[in-house]
Amino acid sequence: MPQSDFKYTYVDSPEGLVRLAERLETADRIAVDTEADSLHHYYEKVCLIQLTAGGENFILDPLAGLDLAGFFRLLAGKNLIFHGADYDLRLLAADYAFRPRDEVFDTNIAARLLGFQRLGLAALAEDLLGVTLSKGGQKFNWSRRPLPEDKIIYAANDTRFLEALADILRDRLGELGREEWALESSRALVRETGRPRPAKDPDRIWRIKGLKDLGRDELALVRELWHWREEEAKAVDIPPFKVLGNQPLIALARWLVRHPGLPATRGPKLPRTCRGERLNNLGRAIGKARALPPEERPRPPVRQPPPPRVPGECERYEKLREQVAGKARGLGLPPSVVAPQAALRALAREDPASVGEIMAAGGLTGWQSRLVAEAAGIPGR
Repeated sequence: MPQSDFKYTYVDSPEGLVRLAERLETADRIAVDTEADSLHHYYEKVCLIQLTAGGENFILDPLAGLDLAGFFRLLAGKNLIFHGADYDLRLLAADYAFRPRDEVFDTNIAARLLGFQRLGLAALAEDLLGVTLSKGGQKFNWSRRPLPEDKIIYAANDTRFLEALADILRDRLGELGREEWALESSRALVRETGRPRPAKDPDRIWRIKGLKDLGRDELALVRELWHWREEEAKAVDIPPFKVLGNQPLIALARWLVRHPGLPATRGPKLPRTCRGERLNNLGRAIGKARALPPEERPRPPVRQPPPPRVPGECERYEKLREQVAGKARGLGLPPSVVAPQAALRALAREDPASVGEIMAAGGLTGWQSRLVAEAAGIPGR
């Protein structure tokens, strides 16, 4: 779309940050988005914060060495608009301990609750506003400085139209009596993204996709190769896949088992960056795996059998699935929006008798639980 008349303010100085805070202080609501660099660095970070308030567009550069504590305190107390807030909120929480205190309106959630099939920002902008947005920055390295003008405009477009989209979607939600659904779902999302992530199981963290047919010797090599890759990636701050991809890693482990005693350089072609000290470290990792006693080599994962079914569980699940699907059809929604399959299975197992018990057993929001109760004929108390 033409960009010649597009205006934005790039904020990368203390003076600019003061002016931004003054403008945001008077804003009723603020559209927010972020850009990060996970495709280009091991240590992912916020590289850009886009904001739109009252039609004014701002690009805040968090890599400019600014003290952003006051900015985030201000932002936390404002009504915010996001599209797909989950990733942005988790990233901002990790980097800045940011958590909204006021209302969050997520246009992705709103569109889902209205039955839209195309939920991406570009799709909604096209369908509801007749605007075509570029997708040319999805793999860009946002830690680059200076940023090219076209990439700044690409980033700004992620919030530029959110206010207008939010108005349209909120009006439609209101017409259908679903606005509170969207707000409740957004509150649940804010709570979830504010929780610390559980510690990773050291015996699972290295188990990448594609290990199903590997034996203990191969798994021992995969484990050591995975840890070698992590350390190399951390050392130079690049994503692990840029050291060695998952499938080449598995292929190397397979080859090494079939060729005991041979060095890795005789096997599948290694990346050209795997030389010098990195290659030496690889050799040490392989030696460590090969030297492990058989009993210390990891076992293939054992699929845990599902818990034994309680009487009537299967019948209740099938009946509930049909009831919820019928309710969803009447609302013009996919059944998974009303209740995901995992929730239905939990409900069939627990056999709840009230809305409160549905919420507790299925991990659903209040509005979802009420719809399930209506579908299943459960008293709405």
